[in-house]
This record gives sequence, structure tokens and C-alpha cells, in this order.
Amino acid sequence: MSASQQVPVTQGAAASRPLGTMFGSLQREIDRLFEDFSPTFLGREGAPEVRCRMNLAETREGLELTVEVPGMEEDDVQVSISDGQLIVSGEKKFEKEEKDKNYRFVERGYGAFSRSIDLPPGVKAEGIQASLAKGVLKITVPAPAKPEAKKIEVKSAG
Repeated sequence: MSASQQVPVTQGAAASRPLGTMFGSLQREIDRLFEDFSPTFLGREGAPEVRCRMNLAETREGLELTVEVPGMEEDDVQVSISDGQLIVSGEKKFEKEEKDKNYRFVERGYGAFSRSIDLPPGVKAEGIQASLAKGVLKITVPAPAKPEAKKIEVKSAG
């Protein structure tokens, strides 16, 4: 449409709202749809991603990480350390389809996830513990040992 071709909007509720408002709400709705379906519609290869929400808290004993992994078992989740990062990953698989079921829609999330957090320097991997109960993975990371203060003897060089 050229600059000389303008289409006036004169009727309906949309006429009283600024264009920025109308397009802003449309953009938010489109963003929400792409968020929900992004692995398929954005052309990402591999399994779709599952969102897992997590909390990280600092306690007297160290760090406590809780991750929501509803519907997952211990075998579906992995916890590892690499290059100073704690990595939590897993996959929620779609239940086998049954021949006598015709799904009208599927809203439950399936696919893989991976999250990582930087660990403080000095954390010993042997002290990290993980447990899963009622769809919540709890990981405790002990605080790194503080270096002991030590007096260094100064000797004569001569």
C-alpha cells in the first residue's frame, strides 16, 4: 500500500483504540503461542523442550536447589557437574498411545530439558546429594570449605 492509499478505520471498538495498543496485545498473544509451541514452530531439531522451574536458595550449609519435574521418575533425571557448573537434565516421554484412544488435544508437556547453574569455587562433588519426591527434585550442595588462616614464617635470605 503506497503512502497515498490510506484505509480509514471508522467503525467498531477497534476504531477507538490506538494502533499501538491493538498491535501490542496481538504481539503478546503471538509471543505466547510461540513460547508454547516454539520447539516445533521455530524449526528446532530434536525433541521438544519441557519447562522445568527451579528455585535456588543459600542456606547455612550451602546451596539448596529445587526443580519441578512433575511426572518424572529417578531414571528420567540426571544430575552432573562439568566445568564448575551443576547440570540438571532429563526427559519426560509421551505415554504409549493406545489403539482405542483418539486424543482430542494434548496439553501435558513432553520432551527434554537441561538447566545449569554456576557453582562456587571449591565445591566438592562428593558432598552433593539429590533426591526426588512428589515431582520435586531437591539438590543440596555443601558450602565449600573456607581456607584456614595460616601464618607463614619469614626466613632470612642471607
